[in-house]
Amino acid sequence: MRIAYLLADPGIGVFGTKGASVHVQEMIRAFRAHGHEVTVYCTKRGNRAGRPETESVPEDLADLRVVTVPVEPAEEGVAAREQAIAQASLQMAQQAAAEDYELIYERYSLFSEAGATLKSLYTERDSDLDHGFIRDVPLVMEVNAPLLQEQRDHRELHDAEGARHATLRALGTADVVSCVSEPVATWVRGLLAGQAGEPRVMVIPNGVNTERIRPREGAGEPEGAAGGDRPFTVGFVGTLKPWHGTDVLLRAFAASLHPDRSSWRLEFVGAGPEQQRLERMAQELGVAGQVTFHGAVPPQDIPEILTRFDVAVAPYPKPEREGHYFSPLKVYEYLAAGVAVVASSVGELPELLSGKGGNALERPAEKISAGQRGFLVPPGDEDALANALDQLASRPQMRTRLAFAGRAAVVERHTWTRRCGDLLRAVGLSSSTHAGLTTPLPVLSPAMLAELTDDLPTGVTL
Repeated sequence: MRIAYLLADPGIGVFGTKGASVHVQEMIRAFRAHGHEVTVYCTKRGNRAGRPETESVPEDLADLRVVTVPVEPAEEGVAAREQAIAQASLQMAQQAAAEDYELIYERYSLFSEAGATLKSLYTERDSDLDHGFIRDVPLVMEVNAPLLQEQRDHRELHDAEGARHATLRALGTADVVSCVSEPVATWVRGLLAGQAGEPRVMVIPNGVNTERIRPREGAGEPEGAAGGDRPFTVGFVGTLKPWHGTDVLLRAFAASLHPDRSSWRLEFVGAGPEQQRLERMAQELGVAGQVTFHGAVPPQDIPEILTRFDVAVAPYPKPEREGHYFSPLKVYEYLAAGVAVVASSVGELPELLSGKGGNALERPAEKISAGQRGFLVPPGDEDALANALDQLASRPQMRTRLAFAGRAAVVERHTWTRRCGDLLRAVGLSSSTHAGLTTPLPVLSPAMLAELTDDLPTGVTL
């Protein structure tokens, strides 16, 4: 089957280094794993339009066909840029209509109606042909965030009514709207309520490529208290923006009371507007010599970096409003790498790490909840996070147990190929029932399992 993948968001390069670029690449790999051919229509290939040196093309996607339709505003300013995105999305649809595709897949972008326009162009073309039928090429819209609301709250939106109109047409024309979390699905249902011919709205969370991201050699073997000769290393992967809570992580790292804390390492992998502030804070806290800022890293380098972490952290602060809608790509990648995880108890993380809904912290005074696959702490609570790091630094067997359970869970239930198979079946299209099911589970010997009976830390509940 031939698939047109439409990506009109000018902030996302198909071969860029953002998490969104990883998401795009992994969906393309998953479609291919199911035996389908993908052509991408996008506004830029790398982090910056027209700058090949900002592209990070993975070897396995070097043969991917990519058609670039640049966003070229006639003048400076938000209004001109919004119009240019709409124009680029129209050109994308027109170029794709020159070929025959059997599935249209679009990542929702403000001011883009590319998928809806392509679907209607196919219908118009078939109406003009005398072959007696009109094909209905299915359209899937992927929604990762309530962009109308985000743009209004955190950025600048000139033509709010135009953005709403384009969103309603883009989503309302779809056969299936694939939402990354239940709060996003609720937003979409509310937006489309009362519209004629509402599409099927379903939740397909982020996933992980468990072939690309694997535990390090020797993972699963019990280690010394601080991981042998290596310094105990805490890591974070993601964009350095305020809503990721990296300042909370830095303060928690500095506040640790562990006797070996002065030998620990903290690594930030990713770039963003918070970096300079974090560097100054590290100096003020007296830990600058223990902290490394790697900056933006190509997605293909992330698997090796993850194997250097002993604990990986998702330190989200307390959300400003109810309904934390992220589906954190980073946490799935941490688990696939066989790294013990500490995360804030928000959104879908309690269910992912502990199997419990809600906030998973059952008592108001409870500061750490140890799930089967990771530790949960209250969002924004640097003391609880520091305590969780202390507990895991002292208990290598606990880290191994969490890492094993986390890797097993994502291999079994959270691969991109499984996510893609669920989507294809929802549209009534073919999927390989074997795709993504061949990743071997990590193996622990009975002797190793017997050794992994570490007592629970004080104050930690299961």
